[in-house]
Amino acid sequence: MEIKCITIDDEPYALKQISDYVRKTPFLKLEAECRNAFEALNVIAGNKPDLIFVDINMPEMSGMDLVKSLSSDIMIIFTTAYSEYAVESYKVNAVDYLLKPIAYSDFLRAANKARLCWENAGKENSKSPDSEGYIFVKADGRILKVQLSKIDFVESASEYVKIFVAGEKPVMSLMTMKSLEIALPSDKFMRVHRSYIVNLDNITTIERNRIIFYNKIYVPVSEQYRDAFKEFVEKRFL
Repeated sequence: MEIKCITIDDEPYALKQISDYVRKTPFLKLEAECRNAFEALNVIAGNKPDLIFVDINMPEMSGMDLVKSLSSDIMIIFTTAYSEYAVESYKVNAVDYLLKPIAYSDFLRAANKARLCWENAGKENSKSPDSEGYIFVKADGRILKVQLSKIDFVESASEYVKIFVAGEKPVMSLMTMKSLEIALPSDKFMRVHRSYIVNLDNITTIERNRIIFYNKIYVPVSEQYRDAFKEFVEKRFL
């Protein structure tokens, strides 16, 4: 299957280039080309894509504002001429960030990262991805095996994630929260904040919209994710 994509850019040449790159990439399918964020919103409402390539600097509504209005399961790759937006792109869990002018080799690298996220999501839907009960992550120049049951929570740290494992030193790995959220089984792990994913099985105490782990470590539950977390708790409340 192909990954459904839309491209969004107010500059005609940039839009054509990124759209042509999508067309020449075998595992991507171009669904639409949009010249602004409002046009993109209409397209997304009618035909939800798997992945969007979006310019950040656009008139009236920026690409960043557009992304913040979308559901979290749409993968994002930003395209921009301004490097200062890199950190902000990680805060909204973009798969990648491409700096103009964009070479096809850089585009393909980003597209392959999106394909990995997409394939992991597909495995989750067809078969529980934690059937073996662990994941592998890159950290400190090594590949580490991490038992899912031992993960208490995950914290975003700029372009890194910090995986807090019970009784062990936290594991720092270069990846986005988005890719990890897709890879982790949704029946066991929940996003409760832009910067936190928690292991639902390991929760012991909830206090004033905070989850408390060992050593009085507090994980906040933000307003954006509060309703989903409240629903999870209420289903199990006696």
